Amino acid sequence: MATGKLFIGRKVRELRLSTNATQVQFAERLGISTSYLNHIESNQRPVSATVLIALMDKFKMDFSELASGETDRLLSALSETLDDPIFEGYSPSLQELKLITHNAPGFAHALIACHQAYRTNSEQLVSLDREVGRGLNEVTPYEEVRDFFHFVDNYIHDIDVAAEALAKSLNLLADPRSKLMHWLENEYKMNIGFGPADAPLRDLDHEHRRITLNGFAAPQTQTFQLAVALAQLAVQDSITTIIESASFRTQEARDICRVGLHNYFAGALLMPYGDFLESARLLRHDIELLALKFGTSLEQVCHRLSTLQRPNNKGIPIFFARIDRAGNITKRHSATKLQFARFGAACPLWNAHQAFETPGRIIRQLAETPDGVRYLSIATQVGKGVVGFHADRPVYALALGCESTYADAFVYADGLNLSDRSDFEPIGISCRICERTNCASRTMPPLKRRLSVNHGRRGLLAYELK
Repeated sequence: MATGKLFIGRKVRELRLSTNATQVQFAERLGISTSYLNHIESNQRPVSATVLIALMDKFKMDFSELASGETDRLLSALSETLDDPIFEGYSPSLQELKLITHNAPGFAHALIACHQAYRTNSEQLVSLDREVGRGLNEVTPYEEVRDFFHFVDNYIHDIDVAAEALAKSLNLLADPRSKLMHWLENEYKMNIGFGPADAPLRDLDHEHRRITLNGFAAPQTQTFQLAVALAQLAVQDSITTIIESASFRTQEARDICRVGLHNYFAGALLMPYGDFLESARLLRHDIELLALKFGTSLEQVCHRLSTLQRPNNKGIPIFFARIDRAGNITKRHSATKLQFARFGAACPLWNAHQAFETPGRIIRQLAETPDGVRYLSIATQVGKGVVGFHADRPVYALALGCESTYADAFVYADGLNLSDRSDFEPIGISCRICERTNCASRTMPPLKRRLSVNHGRRGLLAYELK
């Protein structure tokens, strides 16, 4: 947290209740007064180092589980929600927002969902989108699934562990494509064939026990699609259980989430957690070397790095995004304080956009957000689809990074001056919520600032911010 103090009242209260202890009993075991424990649980006082050590020693509380990633994500989403002009006249302090996210996270989630429904309603009315069968107040299924992965920290433990166990038994690190084909043919009696350039990337025909892959797709893509097919055959029950517990509102959302979980299993199978985490550390997160070692694509590597959130064995907290040429973020996750805007395009000063100008290269950037947090960011362009003159090959920029305090764990920090603040370029999250007043790249004013227009004078922008 910005103040350096640790407020973990909800976690302490949950730990106490799980032991069936009263506040008096729990305080005695910690060696503190009951009133101090009461203040800790209500987040009126932070925990001291002495109390933290006692929690870890006597109650086996895992310090790594106290990381603020979940709270940071919820705090960012709530702050952006309350920046909407409909809340004009109410500007909560940072302390108020922290009290809500720490003490009433369910209320914060409900308010965010309500705001999403409002925005969806408004946008549909403006565009006259009267899609049959979908109510105007409904959050889109895609947004609902996106938020599901966002708030579970992009890590699905049961799927991850099952994939790792299977990968170990199959020894997939050596020639994964051939071994997956052999396993599917022998264990599941599937016939595997290859189709023409215009065929789907994967066609799993359960009735005829056949899997057809696009014969002109990249080998890494074919391997990944085989792993997805295996997910549909091997872990359907586990995936169904996860989807049912998520309580999605529509069948569409459940279907989209099932696709996401199939893909999650495939990534975890080809890049098993323990081996991948160790390799990431040894290779200092060199995404090209990791892709070569595991026989995967750069995007698959970047996505997998964003899932390394296993309790007691977490990787470096990173952010990851995939951006199209229009600046839309089509994939996103952050275990850092940098939380992507839920609406609108990404900041034009971010190096992710420059990746389209330098295909085939990995470009680096030292960046600082308005809250003063500094980051190492890398970006590169990748193409999707199959090869061929007439093939559609959309291109995207992949962006990956970490807070500067972790930068030495990345090969991309070599040669950069991380100690000189002037080397960090100012970037924002998105123009609609960025408070920087002197940015020539601004595309729209921030939602909560009034404008002043001087018709006789023109600066960087046609207006000034009050």
